[in-house]
Amino acid sequence: MQTSKTYPHSEGSNGKRGQSTASDMAEQVADKAAEYAGKAGEQFDRVVEGAEGAMRSVAGTGREAGERVQEVAGNLKSAVDKSVKDQPMATLAVVAALGFVLGALWKS
Repeated sequence: MQTSKTYPHSEGSNGKRGQSTASDMAEQVADKAAEYAGKAGEQFDRVVEGAEGAMRSVAGTGREAGERVQEVAGNLKSAVDKSVKDQPMATLAVVAALGFVLGALWKS
């Protein structure tokens, strides 16, 4: 023997109540979805701003490092030029020793 069960939200004698509840729930879901979308958009904006700041920082650091490398290269060139003019034999000995060490390292 089967008995039929009635549920408060089923469309029985008051079908409109079930429809209004469903539309209320759909509206609540849509509102929550819009709220979460807004929060996600704000979070994305914060991430983008942070990434832009990091890129600016890295670019500035890279620029500074490049300037320092150019400065060191200029200083090294000046030192080598002065050494060649003032002490050519000592400079030649240092270059020969450096060549020997690099050759030994290359071979191993």
